[in-house]
Amino acid sequence: MGAVHQALTGLFVWALVGAAAAQPALPDGEKSLVAVTRDGQRTRIGAVTFRPAAGGKATFRVQMDHAVMKDHFLSMREFKCLPAAQEVSCFVPYPYANPATVSAGDWAWLEHNLMFFYKLPADFGAKLWNGIIFKFAQTGGALVGTPQAIDLNRIGSPPDDLSQPPYGPMERDDFAPGARWIRELRIE
Repeated sequence: MGAVHQALTGLFVWALVGAAAAQPALPDGEKSLVAVTRDGQRTRIGAVTFRPAAGGKATFRVQMDHAVMKDHFLSMREFKCLPAAQEVSCFVPYPYANPATVSAGDWAWLEHNLMFFYKLPADFGAKLWNGIIFKFAQTGGALVGTPQAIDLNRIGSPPDDLSQPPYGPMERDDFAPGARWIRELRIE
């Protein structure tokens, strides 16, 4: 019984170590926020700063580069936008208090703090039903976000539960590949 118990304990410890090693480390420090557009151009539009926090989490802070993200006054409000001849992509800061934390495999609050809407350059006003949220996954040393469709009108009033991100899987739809000008948002 002792040898079997030792062997099982060894297997259990080995499985735990393997599972811990399989989890990529959370980002730490300042990382570039890069928009990759349909034409393959990479534009640094800001930075995300990560700091270790309790419970295997990290806090984050998003800062847009105002030299790159241009002011657009749309629908009686100023937005920071990445202009392009094909499509204008405007940053929408999440308007409510949130924990601003991430953990390995859970990037929901980061995704909510990097929302955009898109419009054609000739369109007048903000088109909040044309919202974009980027679904992040850790790939190597980067976080890579692919665009998904959301209706930003949903956050026109505070959610009932401020501790839960309002855009879960059922409130998002995938875009066809290449449908959006920003085809990828990278944190690297």
